[in-house]
Amino acid sequence: MNAVTITLPPTLKLKIDLTDDQFFHLCQKNGDYRFERTASGEILIMAPSGSETDRRNVKITTQLDIWNEQNHLGEVFGPSAGFKLPNGADRSPDASWVKLERWNALTLEQQEKFAPICPDFVVELRSPSDSLKDLQDKMHEYIANGARLGWLIDRKNKRVEIYRHGKDVEILDNPAILSGEDVLPGFVLHLQQIM
Repeated sequence: MNAVTITLPPTLKLKIDLTDDQFFHLCQKNGDYRFERTASGEILIMAPSGSETDRRNVKITTQLDIWNEQNHLGEVFGPSAGFKLPNGADRSPDASWVKLERWNALTLEQQEKFAPICPDFVVELRSPSDSLKDLQDKMHEYIANGARLGWLIDRKNKRVEIYRHGKDVEILDNPAILSGEDVLPGFVLHLQQIM
C-alpha cells in the first residue's frame, strides 16, 4: 500500500463566521497553533515558528522589554498576544508595544482578551515559510489602523522595511541597528543576532 502525502500551505485560510468570543476561545483551546483573522473574517491558521526564528524573535522582545523597563513608557508584547484592530482584524505581531496611557485606558476585560487596540509599534520577523507580500500587506494594515512605526525584518534578503504613518516605506540593506525614533525614544535594536 502506498502512503499518501498531503502538502499543506504554511498558512491555512478558512472562512468561518465566528463571534469575537468564539474566535478567542478557538485560539485558547488550540494553543499549539497561531491564529489570526482578517478584516473580512477569514481565519488564518499558522504552525508555530521554527526554533531558529523563535530564538531570534526572543532577542527582539528582550531588547524591547529591557528598554521599556528602564523607561516605563508602555507595555511590550510577544507573538502570542492578539489585538483587535479598528478594521476588525485580529492580528498577532511578532513583537509590539503599546503606549502606557493607551493600554491603561482599556478595561481589565479588554486587556485579558484580544485588546481592541492597534499597537503603537509592531515588528514582523520573516520566517523561511512566510510570504513577503503577505507580511508587507500586514504591515500596511497595522499602519492604516494606527501603528506609528513598524519594522519588517526580512532575514532571507538581509533587509529591513520601515513603515511609518503618512510616509513611504524605507528599505535598509543589512543594517546593524534600528532606531525607535520618536515612538520609542532612545530605543536601539541591535540586529547582529537577529539578521
